[in-house]
Amino acid sequence: MTPTKIVELIIADDSQELAIDAISLVTSPAIEQDFVYFGKEKNNLTSAKVDEEKRMLVSPALIPNKQIFRHDPNTDSDYYVFFSKETVRKASELYLRHNNHHKATYQHQDRVSGVLTVESWIIEDTKLDKSTLYGYSLPVGTWMVKLKISNDEIWSKIKDGELKGLSIEGYFTDKMEKMSEKAPTNEEILSALNEIIKQNQDRKSVV
Repeated sequence: MTPTKIVELIIADDSQELAIDAISLVTSPAIEQDFVYFGKEKNNLTSAKVDEEKRMLVSPALIPNKQIFRHDPNTDSDYYVFFSKETVRKASELYLRHNNHHKATYQHQDRVSGVLTVESWIIEDTKLDKSTLYGYSLPVGTWMVKLKISNDEIWSKIKDGELKGLSIEGYFTDKMEKMSEKAPTNEEILSALNEIIKQNQDRKSVV
């Protein structure tokens, strides 16, 4: 059965420091976009010798409005999540602001060293953006990163095709749930009080 629930995830004001904790190198990226890696010659993967390789890879970290499949084991239910352009940009800014450019994990489990984000940008123009040089055709608002891989084991897994893309690690909030937790405004409180008074008056008139 195809999941029908679609949830917009946002970054809550009280969890900005935790927004993007790390970037994980994974075998199956949730955003369904593999990364591109290259050696001394751009995108020339087979002829470059190990000592000549730049050990760089380029990949989208987050794609706005891209529906990402999720499964909740607690309720045994499937659903989709997505991020708006505004949330994607905010996530990219907080990632650098809190110096997380050197934090990376392997398959969302083990923390690994030797993975450094050396470039981070938001696609502003789909035709002129440099991501097109690497064969990407992604929407405006996509968060792109370039990583330098000095970890031998991780680089070997990338070249062997075991690791195919990136996935972010962070703390996001269901937008609708967050809105329901929002403290009522003075106008909302006065409206509720007036409604209670009105209901009491109606009861008195009936009695």
